[in-house]
This record gives sequence, C-alpha cells and structure tokens, in this order.
Amino acid sequence: MNGINTSIFDLFKIGPGPSSSHTIGPMKAACRFLQTAQNLPQEQVRRCDRIEVFLFGSLSATGKGHGTDRAVLAGLLGWKPETCDSEAFVALFARPDDSYALRIRDVSIPFIQQNVHFDRVQHSYPFQNTLIFRLVAGQEVMLEKEYYSIGGGFVLCKGESEPPSLPPAYPYTTMSELVGLIAKEKISLGELILRNEEAIQGWGRSRIDKGLDDIIFAMLESVERGLHAEGILPGPIGLPRKANALWRQQHHPEHISDRFLMLVSAYAIAAAEENASHHKVVTAPTLGSAGVIPGVLYLLKHHDKIPQAELREGMLAAAAVGFLIKHNASISGAEVGCQGEIGAASAMAAALLSYLHKHETRRVANAATIALEHHLGLTCDPVGGYVQIPCIERNAVGVVHSYTAYILATADNPRESKVRFDQVVEAMLETGRDMSTKYKETSEGGLAVCVSIC
Repeated sequence: MNGINTSIFDLFKIGPGPSSSHTIGPMKAACRFLQTAQNLPQEQVRRCDRIEVFLFGSLSATGKGHGTDRAVLAGLLGWKPETCDSEAFVALFARPDDSYALRIRDVSIPFIQQNVHFDRVQHSYPFQNTLIFRLVAGQEVMLEKEYYSIGGGFVLCKGESEPPSLPPAYPYTTMSELVGLIAKEKISLGELILRNEEAIQGWGRSRIDKGLDDIIFAMLESVERGLHAEGILPGPIGLPRKANALWRQQHHPEHISDRFLMLVSAYAIAAAEENASHHKVVTAPTLGSAGVIPGVLYLLKHHDKIPQAELREGMLAAAAVGFLIKHNASISGAEVGCQGEIGAASAMAAALLSYLHKHETRRVANAATIALEHHLGLTCDPVGGYVQIPCIERNAVGVVHSYTAYILATADNPRESKVRFDQVVEAMLETGRDMSTKYKETSEGGLAVCVSIC
C-alpha cells in the first residue's frame, strides 16, 4: 500500500483570496505554463505575439467575481501565491484597458484582460475547473497546456505526471487504517503525521516546526487584521464587514451570556472577510473555508493560552482529517459543493479541538465524523459569484459546528459509534456526484439566483 503522501504544506498554503480553486490554483497553473514556455527554442518564442487563456466550468461561471483573470495574470508575471503582495494583486486589471508585458526568455509579449476567455460552464473535460493556456504566433499555436484546478490550490496538468514523492513512514488510506496504525505502533496521531511528513519531504523537525509556525502565524494574522478592519467589502454586492462589530459587542451587558459564540464567530468571520478582500489567508483546506480553523486557533491561543507547540500538534491532527477527505472524496466546491469546503474545515477543526483536549484517536475521529456528517449536501451557491454571501457567515457557522461536534463526541463511547468517518466521507463523495452542477460554485442555483445583488 502506497498510502497518502500529501504534505502538510500542500494542504495548508498561504496565498491571496478569495478562492483557492479560482485564485491560487490558476496562479500556480499560469506559473507552470510560464516555466514551460521559457524552455521553448528562442526562435519560436520570438515569433509569438500573444497568450490566450480559456476558463471552463465554475472558473468560467464565477471567475470574474473570484478574480481568476487577475490570478492568471499574476502567475504569468511570475508571482507566487505565498509571496505575492495582496495590494499589488488587487490592483491587477484595475482598469479594463490595462496592458502588461509578459517576459518569456528575452521576448516581451503584451497581455490584456481580453486574452482571458470565460468559456463554457458545461464541458467534457475530466475536472470541473479546467484552464487551457496557448502561446500563439499569428494563427499558429506554439505551445498549449491543459490544467485542472482541483480544489485547495492543487493543480494537475494533462499529460504530465506529478513529481514523485517519497513514501510515508506509516502508510494509510482510511481513518480505520490510521486508527489501527496508531494502536499498533503505540504513538500519537500527531507523532505519526509528523513522521510521515519527515519521510515525504526529507525534512528535519525544526524545519517542519518552522513551516507550521508560519502557517499558524498567517492564520492568526488574518484574524487580527479582519477584527480591526471596517467598511465595505470589494465588489458590487456592497456587503459591510461584520467581524469588528461582533468583536466590539462582546462587552455589552446584554451579550455577556453569548460572549463565547460572539467571539469565535467574530474570529472566523474576520479571516473570511480578509479572504473576500483578496488579502493573504491560508487554505484550510480551501480559501472559501479559510476562517474556520483560524477562528479556533485564535480562541485557543488568546483565551485558553495553549502553547505554540501544542497548537502545532493540533494542526497535525487537523491535517490528518483533511488528507483523508481529499484522498477519498474532494475538497473542491466545484466537485462536491460546500460540504467539501466548510464541511471539511469543520471536521478538521473538530479533530484539532478533540486532540488538543487529550482525547484518544477514536474520539478525535468521532468528532470529525459528527462535524462532517451534518454538512452533507451543503451546496456552493455564492451570490453574484463572490465569496461573500453565504460564504463568510458560513465560516462562523462552521466553527460553531466544530465545537458542537467536539462536545458531542465527548459523550459517546467511540467504539460503539454507529457512524464511522470513512462512511461519511464516502457519503459526501456520492452526494457531491449526485448534486446538480448549478449548486457547485457556478452561481446558477440556490441563493445565487434567489438573492438579487442590485
């Protein structure tokens, strides 16, 4: 058995919002296309006069609102999601007639907004979010590549095999296998995931710890920025920010009994509003769900005073759940709806909470099961194609859901549970397959057609 060999740092990625599949994924695809083009013979490149990009599926349906054209341009300029400047990213294509010079070898190729084509929503490509890049000389295509943005910022390329990764130290593909391994090897869940990361990456622990600290810092920073920001979110909806108002209301006498719910909701919404503003956030496991785990972490760090080393361990437990959902179902809203985004994030956060409260692995799995189970069938229907309504508040609901699932799991004997995590993941995949395309990030159904943004 090969086992899951996804890295923690592939699951948790830093980048600009508002959607990992619509911004980080296309930016990475564009970077890969640029690198491939750099290897073409000089005489071929000198003949080229333009790059054409075609977007399909939900990239076409909601790419405008998600800033996919900006993401493509950023990647073609050589920008990387984890290091690009958020304000510079937002400024791309600020005016319809903006033109940019793309450098391939020593050739400058102009690129304008009209070079990005929002093509068919319904198509026959193997993945919903498909991008086709063409480097063109007159009527001749010098280079064409087909990419798939499969959720969480992960990208595949047609005809290209992914770089081989080293095998994990403890291979598993299901939660039942993972629980069995932990019992057999007599190690903790966090330790097993950490040893697998060492094997997959070939890194030492200090480097992994530093990487996790960077991820946690970026998450907490997104909450902090969002709590202090006010005003209207970008786009035509005109949606006012809410996190700051919630945060300030906590001290009002009439809200004292609701203080916990108010705080954790404010923290989750703060990060989600930063995502909607195209600022730097972390896929957890996607950008549409970028507020759930940060909301939990902020509360644990600033109120419960949980040490940094323990927060890192909690992130390892969350990663284990995210790996299983991605491997056996999907974390892409375009593939399975929001159950794969907020549902997955809530399950990961519930596992994190249960693990940090020293519960055994079976109970950690049970907490994740309860959280995911009650998100089954959740649609992805962003109003106007913007990751704002219902996406932002959904992060607050997801974080409260994770706490509820953790609490419910404490009352169960996990060995007598009637529903297993692997069964819920299977149900999520089947539900996603049965779900109409109009409920999977295309803004063609649900709230997206019932709510007017005028």
